Amino acid sequence: MNTYAAMYHRSVEDPAGFWLEAAQAVLWHRTPEHALDGTDAPYHRWFPDGMLNTCYNALDRHVEAGRGDRAALQYDSPVTGRKERYSYTELRDQVARFAGVLLGLGVEKGDRVVLYLPMVPQAVIAMLACARIGAVHSVVFGGFAARELARRIEDARPKVLVYGSCGVEPTRIVRYQPILEEALRSTRHRPQALVVVQREECPAEVPPRVVDWDAAMVGARPADCVPVAATDPLYILYTSGTTGRPKGVVRDNGGHAVALTWSMSHIYDTRAEDVWWAASDIGWVVGHSYTVYAPLLVGATTLLYEGKPVGTPDASAFWRVVTEYGVTGMFVAPTALRAIRQADPAGQAARSRDLSTLRNLFVAGERLDPGTYRWASDLLGVPVVDHWWQTETGWPICASPRGIEDLPLKAGSPSLPVPGFDVRVLDANGRRVGSEVEGAICLRPPLPPGALTGIWGDEPRYVEPAPAPYAGHYVTGDSGYFDEEGYLYVMGRTDDVINVAGHRLSTGAMEAVLSAHPAVAECAVIGVRDNLKGQVPRALVVLKVGTAPDPAGLRNELVAVVRNHIGPVASLKHVDIVKKLPKTRSGKILRRTMRGIADGRDEPTPPTIEDSEVLDELRVVLMPRNASPRSGE
Repeated sequence: MNTYAAMYHRSVEDPAGFWLEAAQAVLWHRTPEHALDGTDAPYHRWFPDGMLNTCYNALDRHVEAGRGDRAALQYDSPVTGRKERYSYTELRDQVARFAGVLLGLGVEKGDRVVLYLPMVPQAVIAMLACARIGAVHSVVFGGFAARELARRIEDARPKVLVYGSCGVEPTRIVRYQPILEEALRSTRHRPQALVVVQREECPAEVPPRVVDWDAAMVGARPADCVPVAATDPLYILYTSGTTGRPKGVVRDNGGHAVALTWSMSHIYDTRAEDVWWAASDIGWVVGHSYTVYAPLLVGATTLLYEGKPVGTPDASAFWRVVTEYGVTGMFVAPTALRAIRQADPAGQAARSRDLSTLRNLFVAGERLDPGTYRWASDLLGVPVVDHWWQTETGWPICASPRGIEDLPLKAGSPSLPVPGFDVRVLDANGRRVGSEVEGAICLRPPLPPGALTGIWGDEPRYVEPAPAPYAGHYVTGDSGYFDEEGYLYVMGRTDDVINVAGHRLSTGAMEAVLSAHPAVAECAVIGVRDNLKGQVPRALVVLKVGTAPDPAGLRNELVAVVRNHIGPVASLKHVDIVKKLPKTRSGKILRRTMRGIADGRDEPTPPTIEDSEVLDELRVVLMPRNASPRSGE
């Protein structure tokens, strides 16, 4: 069991035995004797006879073990100039006190609490306080529009809503009070109580009935941890960009604690003596799993960063944090690395810092193009681990398990299936394909601990059968292939596989070719309608800072390089050079939105978009036109 191959084989052949053994790393109020209950498949319940408290495992156990003085949370906010340090004892005490506030407001085990907060320590405290008393938290990304907030309030039906007076961004302040008031006017559900975290950058004028966080904490009585069933819900997280009724992914307590504890040490090679930084907002699943819970479950120090750690012209903020706090492992989106590379291609900002503490850099959220992978690897001299997972799984499906074995890394691949995930590539008829053959990536149930256990208030969506060829599998919605050594290559969403004159082509393969060009910082390829060929690819590229080639010549060059690597069948003729690509606030490129614009189906601006002005500019570029393609396209 000390090698990846042996560990993975056992996890898929004997999942119950594997995870019951892994559960020993968690402290239980009642230790489970059974790992898996599949009697109600496709529902699978992990550790059905176990009881525990997630907050106790994240905080109290470390204090009781004599590690209370160690830093649990480091808060760094360059946008406000604040830095704060919380030891495990201090964080536990703050969490226990706010748990007492929630109890005083009538919150009981199983009640929902919606959190609408920026990246501030109170957000972490509130999440853990809910876990402490068995309440179910639902974090809504701070700054989400009123409509999106209202839909989540309506669906989760919280007893209490905790919000901030504002969010502080590098170039503006976002006032939350008007957003909240508009949301509450448009929802039928009204929380029994509202709690506001007042920030001095923009205090909110609130009605008298709103509870002030600071005032409530003064007289609150600390609350003890409440044991809950391992199968009880810990949180609801709504997937971004949902249409219709929001899709609230439900995570349980027991499976979640076991999976994140196991992954933190075995995948991320991070333990109690380490400093960990997941550069993600807590409104997304990465922030839930690897900013808040996982590092605290293993007793490490976690960093909470408010602001954008990358941005032109300052490419040094990222590396300043690594140096200042002695970060040993970090997690970023490829978008962040591409932005740094665009602003500082030579990596001078990184070379001017002492980054010697850094052992591993993990990347996920978007496909990591080979060019950026090689750039970061050469610059940092540490393993750059591309890995792949989803909000629904809650932790990685594929990765290179740095805490198990030092395995080779391959550009363009998120490496190998993680123990617990039985990953299969299937063709259109549902048959497993051989190596180097692209197909639909599916997972054979049961999904391991830590994966979603249901959809909040909408269970039919959870048990909705997969398309007939993939019946009995969890369909990830991504396409890809295994190479001969078992490494998975994720080429993109299945709807990003385009059909050009009967030939199925991956836009991800074209992006890999384009991104390798020395002038390209990042790119996106979308399939657009064509009367003759059904679909044709269209590329949008962002150039590196300081790159000013002849546009027509560069377009011709990019078309030629795709033709040489993929073949004339790729039929790439349209290449647009743009300043930015539209992205969600979590850094994912909005390819589907761009496809809609290019096909004449311009839809309302997605609520998850980071910068709507970027999309407005691209509408001019992408809108269908009757004129012939520009010279050089």
